[in-house]
Amino acid sequence: MKARIVSFRRSRRRQNTRQVILKVEGITTKEKTKDVIGKQMVWKSSSGKEIKGKVSNYHGNSGNVRAILERGVPGQAIGDEVEVK
Repeated sequence: MKARIVSFRRSRRRQNTRQVILKVEGITTKEKTKDVIGKQMVWKSSSGKEIKGKVSNYHGNSGNVRAILERGVPGQAIGDEVEVK
């Protein structure tokens, strides 16, 4: 599946670069996110490096999911496509 990084998980004054919010193609409700939770995700940089993570839970009611990464992604990764396996 393809997904897009929408944002970092954040609060009012702090952001966590190890947790990102993903918008998965074809998923528009909270109930449909059950198919994606627990799967692995991979972000590939333009230089070929990979950062892996795991989809942990839904985020909101519109079908977004939260992924916890092994290390943080740079700010330039927002808007990039990732692969959910």
